[in-house]
Amino acid sequence: MKPIFLVATLPLLASGCAATLPLDVIASGDLAASQAEVRPLKYTSPVSGYTHRVPVDPRPWRNQNDAQAPERDAS
Repeated sequence: MKPIFLVATLPLLASGCAATLPLDVIASGDLAASQAEVRPLKYTSPVSGYTHRVPVDPRPWRNQNDAQAPERDAS
């Protein structure tokens, strides 16, 4: 038997041993009277932070690497 099948069937078998059913989670019927504060929704465009970039030719990698390398101690 493959381990993936065991992992998938173990929770199903263990749930059959439960003594009680889980509690139902439902929303209150009168949501308008709740005391929860909700911020108003504001539309933001999905492309609001987009900046146009064009492909560039590759640069020599050694110059790029040397520019980003930390300074070495002269010891």
